Amino acid sequence: MAWQFSAREAADRQARERTALRIIAVSFFALATYVTVEAIRSLLGGGAADSSTVGIVLAALSLLIMPGLSLAQRFTGRQLGSASAVADSKQTLLCTYLSGVLLVGLLLNSLLGWSWADPIVALVIAAVAAKEGREAWRGDNCCAPPATAMAGHEDDDRRNHDEGS
Repeated sequence: MAWQFSAREAADRQARERTALRIIAVSFFALATYVTVEAIRSLLGGGAADSSTVGIVLAALSLLIMPGLSLAQRFTGRQLGSASAVADSKQTLLCTYLSGVLLVGLLLNSLLGWSWADPIVALVIAAVAAKEGREAWRGDNCCAPPATAMAGHEDDDRRNHDEGS
């Protein structure tokens, strides 16, 4: 992410933004694929979610911490006018959902023996990940750049171009 913000020219920033969005999209697609494969494997009897106190505590901590991190990333991305930073915040939010699914799955399995609950909900999360990946790949507008921030960069670009001529 830092790499994309280090460009001085507007065209370079836009190209880096597109590249960053594509990288984020690929990670969403990879996550969706992995979650889908594991959910199907679990549903077909390849392995039920095990109950563990450590797993429950870690999932609960992730569920508490990740939303704040996602909000901070989204706020920063919108302030910077960066679609890729906002997309990254969505990936963090998706990790929150996965932590919630994991926690619910572990608790349902531990308390009620419902080992199928986790993979069913995971398939829904995988669909959301695929949707977010498509949006990131397309570069769908997820934030509007602050007018003053972008105007300032355009002025800098014009000055740098004029000084170089």
